[in-house]
Amino acid sequence: MPETRDLSYAEAVNAALARALDERPETLLFGEDVALPGGVFGVTKGLRRRFGERVFDTPISESAIIGGAVGAAMFGRRPIVEIMWADFFLVALDQVVNQAANVRYVSRGAVTAPITIRTQQGSAPGACAQHSQSLEAVFAHVPGLRVAMPATHQDAYDLLLAAVWCDDPVIVIENRTLYHTGRRPVGVNGGIQPAEGALIRRPGADVTLLTWGAMLHAALEAAELAAGRGIDAEVIDARWIRPLDLDTVLASVERTGRLVVAHEAHTTGGVGGEVLAAVAESGVRLRSAPLRVGAPPVRMPAAPALARAVIPNALTIADALIRSAAGGSAGAAAEEAADVPRR
Repeated sequence: MPETRDLSYAEAVNAALARALDERPETLLFGEDVALPGGVFGVTKGLRRRFGERVFDTPISESAIIGGAVGAAMFGRRPIVEIMWADFFLVALDQVVNQAANVRYVSRGAVTAPITIRTQQGSAPGACAQHSQSLEAVFAHVPGLRVAMPATHQDAYDLLLAAVWCDDPVIVIENRTLYHTGRRPVGVNGGIQPAEGALIRRPGADVTLLTWGAMLHAALEAAELAAGRGIDAEVIDARWIRPLDLDTVLASVERTGRLVVAHEAHTTGGVGGEVLAAVAESGVRLRSAPLRVGAPPVRMPAAPALARAVIPNALTIADALIRSAAGGSAGAAAEEAADVPRR
């Protein structure tokens, strides 16, 4: 019988890890402080006690963690590893880009690397420049990798299991601002989803708004603000950055004729630019210029007030929706946006 439990986002991740360890004996879970301490954010609490030595702590060496996972995966294990902060992936890029992503290709499909790499990213008060980067575009650039960004409690559970069951290396990027955002009903014993596919979180007719990760919640709020101005925004949660579900995006843009992409990452070199290019190449006719909403190309300030000024929010996204609906005219956009409150 289907089971639903009230879980926080962090507890949903924990439940998915427990199910993977329970149902797949070849699964291992390791990383910095994931076993005895239960994770720096408490996400892996209790798993060492329940599953014993299959859950273990490692030295502080991201390269060794991922390198060990590659070797274990090639010899029949299905490792789940944690990189505590996405920023610290950068000291292990060789293991991710040149090793894990290449296993299937260089072996002509004879060997796979079913590795799940969990991490968290995004800005939180006081996170500063070395603990607040959004790096999904870096990994989306690499053939052979899959990249998931769950925004909801249910997806924190479902996308992680999809990653573990996938035979390719998958990076699951969580957001620490979501870990303890209250409990929601989560179905915990359903089928395993494929490692792909976007979802329409809010249907609409006037503007397509594509987003992912923690920015989904600001996007949904922005859609409600825009609705107060008579603008009906369709909000799409990409969920998977690679493979990106462009079919769902293009079908929506064909209906609305307008597109806004919002993400926490810098707009420079971001996934939003890739989406806009793909829509332009598709030949879909747009009624107004497509827009990106993202962070400017600056380092994240330490002061929480300054960080809030850098990160997009519901008001800045709503402003973009209004400008898009205005048809791209600077004068009309300024007039329409004049009543949008600013923080």
